[in-house]
Amino acid sequence: MKPVELGSYTELFSEYTELRVQENRTLNIAIVDGDVMGNSRATGSGVSARTFSKGIWGFASNPIIDDESIRNVIRAATRNSQFLAGKENRAGYILPSSPGRSSEDFSTKKIRLTQKELIEFMMEIDGRIESKFSRVVSRTSAFQLLDMEKYLVTSDGSSVYSMIPRSVLYISLSTEYKGESVELFDVYGGMGQFEDLFSTPEALFDKMDEHYEHLIRKAEGVYPDSGIKDCILDADLAGILSHEAIGHTTEADLVRGGSVAGDYMDQQVASPLVTLVDFASRALGEICPVPVFIDDEGTVAEDAVIIENGILKRYMHNKESAASFNARPTGNARAYRFSDEPIIRMRNTVLLPGKSKLEDMIASVDNGYYLMKPSNGEADTTSEFMFGVVQGYEIRKGRLGRAIRDTTISGVAFDMLKTITAVSDDIKWTNGGMCGKKQPIPVGMGGPAVKCRINIGGK
Repeated sequence: MKPVELGSYTELFSEYTELRVQENRTLNIAIVDGDVMGNSRATGSGVSARTFSKGIWGFASNPIIDDESIRNVIRAATRNSQFLAGKENRAGYILPSSPGRSSEDFSTKKIRLTQKELIEFMMEIDGRIESKFSRVVSRTSAFQLLDMEKYLVTSDGSSVYSMIPRSVLYISLSTEYKGESVELFDVYGGMGQFEDLFSTPEALFDKMDEHYEHLIRKAEGVYPDSGIKDCILDADLAGILSHEAIGHTTEADLVRGGSVAGDYMDQQVASPLVTLVDFASRALGEICPVPVFIDDEGTVAEDAVIIENGILKRYMHNKESAASFNARPTGNARAYRFSDEPIIRMRNTVLLPGKSKLEDMIASVDNGYYLMKPSNGEADTTSEFMFGVVQGYEIRKGRLGRAIRDTTISGVAFDMLKTITAVSDDIKWTNGGMCGKKQPIPVGMGGPAVKCRINIGGK
């Protein structure tokens, strides 16, 4: 995207105003059994303005980025908020302000690969699967790139530029065993552009070998015994549970809408071993998978410690919810497209590591399961959840046993958290999915492994 200078337009602001220019660039390539089944590139860009008049928001957007369009969206958003304020005057509703200035660009410094070179990279991956993994009957590899580039100015003094890229490679393998099809996928990559994350196809071969070994074990595996079991949830499962079943209940807009977390502030909702944080830009000395330095309302983003030593301490806020709760905004307002208004979204939600070793946690389980990888699932604002599990192993007398077939876990998150008796001393992040709350958006999630009691499905 060409550089855009928005500062000169602040003279047009007559109300509290946010002015944003944004471009999303996507590239998708899919190889299925040696054939290129997807090869697309797209760009979506435009300008939007949002204004706040007497407690009422007005919004306008335009896909054309030029001087006239920018001026028009400012005027339109202002008219919209003033018109609506004439219908429902909420004067006296004052937004908190925490403005900042930042410029963050995570573009690669390396020579960019052409689309043809990216396809050749993917074909080499596909060729190795075909030649080495003899029991694979079907294979899919898909590469998805997303660059989100934004300029933002606000009437309370924020000036922001960011270019946050994500490059993710998905590989799905399937085999047959006794007439049944068995599948297993893996995800590679995360924050950054392709050239920084994927040096050569050979760099992925070891992990691909592990992927294939888990697939064969799963094909020859068993279905778990159903019921409440002692389980070790590895980082991927702990992460999706933290995001879907806990994180969403503590987004302040959903709390205002009746989320169960509205009744639990300052109460014990989890084991004292549990601390849950939605990190803004850095966590434990590293850049987060989805770094947010200043959010899309121009608020300086800060970490939100949601649960601390088992006690519910904080919700995630945008400016409006912070005013409603008499709290400080956390910088959780995010928008996916230029035409989207910012809403409260998670950024990088993770359980903090504990002091236990994973091998000791497994050794402490006499009869249970080590659950490693989730598939799709759902949760609601009561914190009730159900997630698919596509990879895992039995634990028998403290040792890993047979692999298990696809199953599910379910329960009430705030009940399950109280059963946690051990938290591993490491942390793993994932950044391959999109959160779908009203508008899709990249999120980071993850954590350590946790030992808990949870309801697991059978055959």
